[in-house]
Amino acid sequence: MTEIRRVLFVTGTRADFGKLKPLIIKLDNDPEFDVHLFVTGMHMLSKFGYTVDEVKKCGFRNIFTFISHTGPVSMDIILANTIFGLSNYVREFNIEMIIVHGDRVEALAGAIVGALNNIIVSHVEGGELSGTVDEILRHSISKLSHIHFVSNDQARQRLVQMGEKPETVFVIGSPDIDIMISGNLPALDAVKNHYNIDFDKYAVFIYHPVTTELDQLRQNIREVIIALLNSGKNYVGVYPNNDPGNEIIMEEIKTLENYPQFRIFPSIRFEYFLVLLKNCEFIIGNSSAGVREAEIYGKIAVNIGTRQHNRNSSGNIINVREKSDEILKAIEKVSLVKPLNGFTFGDGKSAERFYEIMTSKSVWEVPGQKHFIDLDF
Repeated sequence: MTEIRRVLFVTGTRADFGKLKPLIIKLDNDPEFDVHLFVTGMHMLSKFGYTVDEVKKCGFRNIFTFISHTGPVSMDIILANTIFGLSNYVREFNIEMIIVHGDRVEALAGAIVGALNNIIVSHVEGGELSGTVDEILRHSISKLSHIHFVSNDQARQRLVQMGEKPETVFVIGSPDIDIMISGNLPALDAVKNHYNIDFDKYAVFIYHPVTTELDQLRQNIREVIIALLNSGKNYVGVYPNNDPGNEIIMEEIKTLENYPQFRIFPSIRFEYFLVLLKNCEFIIGNSSAGVREAEIYGKIAVNIGTRQHNRNSSGNIINVREKSDEILKAIEKVSLVKPLNGFTFGDGKSAERFYEIMTSKSVWEVPGQKHFIDLDF
């Protein structure tokens, strides 16, 4: 490469930044890339820990912050506001490629802006299955994207089935696994001291809204809380994401702050969260960390409800409904399940593969006009 390439990463949550970070670092270390970050969404909200500060601490050169909303607002409004901010940014800085991750509305905004402005869109971790509206958003982002960096062969096959050109779908693995097995994570004692966690044993708890089941949400989270209280276990919890319904969950879990067996945080730094996950008894809730990252460390996940439906069928996962008695039985069953380490979503070499593809000539010559590729019938 001799031409400087202007690349924009869009991040709206603590989770997607953790996955994009190894890829950002890889490109930012190469002077032939002019790397930009558009930081928005949850990152900019104080009630979720104002995680834009964690992004800034990484020392990246071009960080632009955009407030898409300040209070409870519907996902379509967040989408519209983010599109407006992104559209102005890509024009001002002549961005050549927009890189987005996963299934959030911020990623959809990036894909829409790129597709409508003749900018290459690259999508990380498309082609996967999940419950609720997330899966719809993920597949929509994929159809708006020109390049796909997927976690495994199954995801690649789904994108080809959706009419994407096979030569534009690259299996690189899940980038956060690079960090998980890097050997550069902080010590457990340092993490516990940082967050004032004095438990010898604990489980990790994260529960997000299911946007298609909002009428049941308050009862569901109450059922979860009853089970946690009755389990006699210690828990390190993290606030939900900012999807509609997050206020209901936060109202309910804040009551747990009065119990000594709970430590609840608005957010936990990504590398520190991985250390807590690596050393926990199990993870419980409906976070993707339970069905993806947990298997890397051989941890049992009690997966509650439909949010991660069809995401992973690992033997480390115990699936239950939002019923307190079922959840409690699953918690009691954890010690009886023999955990297995698995690498369903990658092997820790994602950034290397990503960089090799990004420095190839062909990825920058992908046609802006997409065509549906039929399967052979």
